[in-house]
Amino acid sequence: MKVPNFVRCAVISAFLIGTFVSAQTPQETKPSVSQPPPRLTSQAAVPQQPQQTRPQLTKEDVAAFLDGVVPIQLQKGDIAGAVVAVVKDGQVLFAKGYGFSDMKSRKPVSVDDTLFRPGSISKTFTWTAVMQLVEQGKIDLDRDVNEYIDFKIPAPFGKPVTMRDLMTHTPGWQEVIKELFVADASELYPLDRYLKKRLPKQIFPPGTTPAYSNYGAALAGYIVSRISGMPFEEYVGKNILQPLSMAHSTFVQPLPDNLKPLMSEGYDNASQPAKKFEFVEAYPAGSLSASAADMARFMIAHLQNGEYQGNRILKPETAQLMHSRVFGLAPEMNGMAYGFYEETANGHRIIGHGGDTQWFHSDMHLMPDQNLGFFVSYNSAGKEGSPRNILWQNFLDRYYPYSPPGAETVASAESDRKSLVGNYWSSRRSDTTVISAGSLLGQEKISVNPDGTISLTFSRDFAGNLKHFREIAPMLFREEHGQSRLAFVEDYAGRRIIVTDFPVLVLQPVPWWKVGKFNLTILIFAVAMFALMLIFLPINALLRRHYGQRLELSMEYRRARRWVCVVCVLNLGLLAALGIWIAMAQNNIGLLSSRFDGRLRVVEVLALLDVLGAFVGIWYFVRTWQEADLWFWTKVWSMLLMLACLGYAFFLVNWHLFNFSVNY
Repeated sequence: MKVPNFVRCAVISAFLIGTFVSAQTPQETKPSVSQPPPRLTSQAAVPQQPQQTRPQLTKEDVAAFLDGVVPIQLQKGDIAGAVVAVVKDGQVLFAKGYGFSDMKSRKPVSVDDTLFRPGSISKTFTWTAVMQLVEQGKIDLDRDVNEYIDFKIPAPFGKPVTMRDLMTHTPGWQEVIKELFVADASELYPLDRYLKKRLPKQIFPPGTTPAYSNYGAALAGYIVSRISGMPFEEYVGKNILQPLSMAHSTFVQPLPDNLKPLMSEGYDNASQPAKKFEFVEAYPAGSLSASAADMARFMIAHLQNGEYQGNRILKPETAQLMHSRVFGLAPEMNGMAYGFYEETANGHRIIGHGGDTQWFHSDMHLMPDQNLGFFVSYNSAGKEGSPRNILWQNFLDRYYPYSPPGAETVASAESDRKSLVGNYWSSRRSDTTVISAGSLLGQEKISVNPDGTISLTFSRDFAGNLKHFREIAPMLFREEHGQSRLAFVEDYAGRRIIVTDFPVLVLQPVPWWKVGKFNLTILIFAVAMFALMLIFLPINALLRRHYGQRLELSMEYRRARRWVCVVCVLNLGLLAALGIWIAMAQNNIGLLSSRFDGRLRVVEVLALLDVLGAFVGIWYFVRTWQEADLWFWTKVWSMLLMLACLGYAFFLVNWHLFNFSVNY
């Protein structure tokens, strides 16, 4: 499943330390389901090149290309193994395993027999199952999902959540990560229990704002189960895996006995010990284990409008509907199909999906106009992160070379640029839980460059350099010498937001009280004051003893000073507790589960004491200024310490670390 970059990366940043990573005019009604994808203009056509200079998409050339790139990626990134499958015109053009599925035994990766975890690519199976029931008339894409389930989803904005909203990641829910993964099979429990316990708060009106949701995909899987009358994993096995002869694929956890020996180990780095099998509680969103050969069959079926070797999983009209654009906030930008998202590049409309568990990192791309599919998966995070994007872009550039068209000068360019400067954050976030602090370090900033372009903080090229975007149409920017785009539009609330090439989320303006630089300044100042107070207090005592100086201080002042020292210890203790929790979760995200509820309660108690500590800081400040014998700068110090206590309390409340809920 998409683990941000949101849960490997976003979990760590999510807890304030520190998933993508790892999609605007306001839309009151959904785009018509028959709306065609954006047509490519003649300017966007692939430039004609001499035939002899353009590599041909043949089995031999693809093999030479991938054999020259992937092994270097594995070695350079400290990655154990990978699989790549390329399909073309209903056939497997190329499929190969690289490296090892088990570093200890040096077991090589096999395309046919080695299972990888494609993470959120699992969702495309869930959405395929949904569309099977749509074509049978058992699911209405625009009906309130409450009609299909046995619990109630509130509608705080007066608009129900529909299946179309789930498939386009627009149900409006905030992010939830608790028990997305669990540490052990014994902690897995029925899907309905997970859904009822972890229902997210709705922070956007349904159908208005893309915000990637694992919960939404899990709910769709539950609806499939209820309507079909069989467990979700059984339904997918019977209606998708079996017709496609995907004998080495399953949603079942733990793995069936016949597949366990085939499962690749997962790694952080290949040079480190293997990690345990990852158990996904929201399993329709990401529990698939599959071989690359099986994923090739799935790609062929979708590219052939639901058919593979005479077996059909979708009617042609249903498959075409599923692949069509259904939601987008800017017509020039990538949008959502039914579960797939657009990845248009190099002059071709591409749909696909990415997927990450903590240790496996995968991508699946479908290019319908070329009847081409590309699947890649790595069994390690690697030292530099998964190189899948680099591999895919180089593949495109080799076989479908492209140069972006020129653009005319925009008259309002300078005023447009200045109006866009500011801080933005992802719509995929938590607004009300303890993990809301994840938005603190992940904020983007638009800045204007001397050359008249703009840059976005985390939008960088493969070399790590900031991309420069130049305005090519009113409020539409394109990367210089590249294809990445940014569009600035108004959302349902009239706010100017950023639509990027990744259509499952948007970037929204950050309220001033949530701006990262402002909040981090408060936090750093407060922590420095608390630490210095604890350091200087005994030093001052030793200096007074050394020089024989004795202060005549009231008992009440001494009491206030002792209590403010206790507050400083508690404040620093809370950060230490959070840091330990985060470090443990970074190594095993499955620990973000109910087993830590007791420790989270301790953190909540510490946060409560720290907020109350602000009153102790005020008391200490007042008593200090009432002491005649104290040095003036000591009184100034007490004022700064009071401000630190107040700022720290503001920080805890602002980021919901002062919270009495164990749901996140």
